[in-house]
Amino acid sequence: MPSFEITAASADDIALMADWAADEGWNPGRTDGYAFFAADPHGFLVGRLDGDPVACISVVRYGHDFGFLGFYITRPPLRGQGYGIRLWQAGMARLEGRNVGLDGVVAQQDNYRKSGFRSAWNTIRYEGTPAADTTTPPGITLVDARTLPFGQLAAYDRRFFPAARDSFLASWIAAPQRTALAAVRDGELHGFAVLRECRAASRIGPLYAASSDVAAALVGALSATVPDGPVAIDVPDINTAAVRLVERLGLTPSFETARMYTGPTPEADQAGLYGVTSLELG
Repeated sequence: MPSFEITAASADDIALMADWAADEGWNPGRTDGYAFFAADPHGFLVGRLDGDPVACISVVRYGHDFGFLGFYITRPPLRGQGYGIRLWQAGMARLEGRNVGLDGVVAQQDNYRKSGFRSAWNTIRYEGTPAADTTTPPGITLVDARTLPFGQLAAYDRRFFPAARDSFLASWIAAPQRTALAAVRDGELHGFAVLRECRAASRIGPLYAASSDVAAALVGALSATVPDGPVAIDVPDINTAAVRLVERLGLTPSFETARMYTGPTPEADQAGLYGVTSLELG
């Protein structure tokens, strides 16, 4: 019988997981691994068959009571043979006792419900070249987010995410091949967004903003850094203003997931969440 074992992922394994995600059409960021590993070095598991990696999952712990599951992939030739579910069970055991979130692809959502997850909203990826109607609102200045005190950025991020994630956020904005912008008025944050180069369209996430006009200004400024290609934003459909904005900018749906939780939907500033950070880590 083939030998199947589950081990913690190495840095090389995380790069391989990104390749597998690209094969699934998920369009991972080229340098996401820097931030993923910083978030929780032990939160990435690989299933190996006779020593060869054949399945993966991420089960990242945030704080004491929240976790996020992603990267749940079994290589196509080996699906339906029980390897994926064994890895799933090991991953969920690592997050036992926590409220667990995930962004589930359409084909797997029924299976996630059977495992105790329930839908909170749909996340729609909108993609394209934004229309040029993104003037910065009066009084707002866009600055390189990395020039601001990190504590200010971390506190702002905490408004939109269920737990503190300082190590992840610091790496997310500092990793290569990305641009981070903040919208500032009188020294206070009114918006924050990061664009990262990906295998296909460059992705903007997170996209936080106090208003649609601020969000549009951030999208316009970030898109200007990649004039030769489209951008993509994973928009929570619970924020109708965000949906209206991306449609007004001429972006079109290309991919869909469902944000699901095992427990209550965490409290967050949903009105200011125009684009989620990452489908893999929340």
